[in-house]
Amino acid sequence: MTTESTHQADLKQQVSTLKLHGLLAHWDELTDEALAWVARWIAWETHERAQRGLQRRLRTARIGRFKPLADFDWNWPTQCDKTTIAALMHLDFVAEAVNVILVGPNGVGKSLIAQNLAHQAVIQGHSALFVNAAQMLGDLAAQEGDNALRRRFAHYARPDVLVIDEIGYLAYGTRHADLLFEIVNRRYERKPTIITTNRPFAEWSEVFPNAACMVSIVDRLIHHAEILVIEGESYRMREAKARAARKAKKAKTVRRSKTHPESSDKGDQPA
Repeated sequence: MTTESTHQADLKQQVSTLKLHGLLAHWDELTDEALAWVARWIAWETHERAQRGLQRRLRTARIGRFKPLADFDWNWPTQCDKTTIAALMHLDFVAEAVNVILVGPNGVGKSLIAQNLAHQAVIQGHSALFVNAAQMLGDLAAQEGDNALRRRFAHYARPDVLVIDEIGYLAYGTRHADLLFEIVNRRYERKPTIITTNRPFAEWSEVFPNAACMVSIVDRLIHHAEILVIEGESYRMREAKARAARKAKKAKTVRRSKTHPESSDKGDQPA
């Protein structure tokens, strides 16, 4: 097969992939000039469809605004495995259905890292969903009827990457624990789940007190998982203190200028 015929075969396959059946039906009637135009049109259409697909996946993911990892202050946390996080950005954990568990106190960057991982997954063609734990469990608990609940279970089980943010900040009842178990179980060894939590697993019994399925939830989450512990003071608190300091300094400068105004024209002063 010549290079030209190989090119035409590849072009025809792309037309088939785009489901342009009318064009396929008249393929043998196309001149070389027409084939060149078709090649350009396919390139435009493929690019446009890819961009629309990306924007659709980003909207569906609901990742929200976030700081890229390139702007993250890696020197701020007292413990943070930058090498492992960089490796996770290659997304091998998606293909291998390995969960990612980010454990640490408030404000150390857990959600930021999870958002970056979800965003990277979307950029690479995967579907993702970022959801707050309280919102997800509240949504599931509010469903009336088995059919409605099954549809919501499918909604959270479907994405290639599911991020459940902020488990541990609120306590939940047995019903909520059962709902979380169902989501974790549906994704177990099929699709990865990213969890951010301020509680080590030993304290999850305080988050889901009296829940019989608690051990099963943790067991399925950690069976195939990369667990990252991040330690340090709140980065948000540091930024808040820095803003307050700048504001106080600015206010002090304004007060000083009002107390000791400088002459607007020293030339008017008597000799």
